[in-house]
Amino acid sequence: MFDFSIVTQWFDQLLRLTIGCPDWLAILIECILVGTAILVGYALIAIVLIFMERKVCAYFQCRLGPMRVGYWGLLQVFADVLKMLIKEIFIVDRADKLLYLVAPLLVIIGSVGAFSFLPWNNGATVLDFNVGVFLLTAVSSIGVVGIFLAGWGSNNKYSVVSAMRGAVQMISYEMSLCLCLITAVILTGTMQMSGIVEAQTGPWKWLIFQGHIPAIIAFFVFLIAGNAEANRGPFDMAEAESELTAGHHTEYSGMGFGFFYLAEFLNLFIIAGIAATVFLGGWAPVNIGIDAFDEVMNYIPGIFWFMGKAFFLVWILMWIKWTFPRLRIDQILKLEWKYLMPLALVNLVIMTVVVALGLYIK
Repeated sequence: MFDFSIVTQWFDQLLRLTIGCPDWLAILIECILVGTAILVGYALIAIVLIFMERKVCAYFQCRLGPMRVGYWGLLQVFADVLKMLIKEIFIVDRADKLLYLVAPLLVIIGSVGAFSFLPWNNGATVLDFNVGVFLLTAVSSIGVVGIFLAGWGSNNKYSVVSAMRGAVQMISYEMSLCLCLITAVILTGTMQMSGIVEAQTGPWKWLIFQGHIPAIIAFFVFLIAGNAEANRGPFDMAEAESELTAGHHTEYSGMGFGFFYLAEFLNLFIIAGIAATVFLGGWAPVNIGIDAFDEVMNYIPGIFWFMGKAFFLVWILMWIKWTFPRLRIDQILKLEWKYLMPLALVNLVIMTVVVALGLYIK
């Protein structure tokens, strides 16, 4: 498996030794390039996800989806982005201007920050701390504050109700998300994202195989809780258009609304990417213990493995959204507090016993 750190080390030596840049300038250039790459990747994946959402939705509703702008409608998203960029941004009367303007920035900061923790390939993780799982959950929680401030600062009673719903839903389902991640940490023995993936390299080493029943339970609970955390159907009560118009971002226009729109789709990819990383091996290829087969699988670049697993889970979550009807807010909270969180707690204890007694697949 190709190690991308070879490229980063070569570029660092190019700046420091060949060109002769001082340390501060080399670090500044590297940070600018990495930050630009993150933002470009963020935007490109958002475009792919928006187009994918429309086509998947059309497929399940026996429609064609976008077809007119470009071949097979491929340019429709670019046309919509251009339209959104040139739309006027205005602030509603008697809104709290500071909160109104800060809210979309907090939402996009939390989303981009969580996006930066994803391990794309061996040696290609931007933020790879030894407490990566803890920092990932902390950074992603910034979006909750942004959603609440958006509803509160808009001076709109529907937006306030939506913000309250969104905040209580996201805070509630973060409990199950964190418990599932702790389950994986117990099995791998590390909170570092790259370490979790490295613990899954080898024949039948993915966590859903290593941890068998408790890992599989944690995987499915994580997907359900992650879907709710991203405010996706059937958990999209914060944006229930039949009763709350557009929810917490009703009063936003132009790119103010665009930030919320981007964050929603990228949060879907982040949830799928974390699930693929923690439970499905991330960039680790499929290895079954047969040398010839494993050697062929190892030739496939890790980024293709990661993207394939992540987009497969994205498709599953889209399938769920366009299949099940929207739940009521009391049903959403009952599912979390009466079923998912107790199940995740019991499952955490089971995983601890499995690891302590050495009952997992080594």
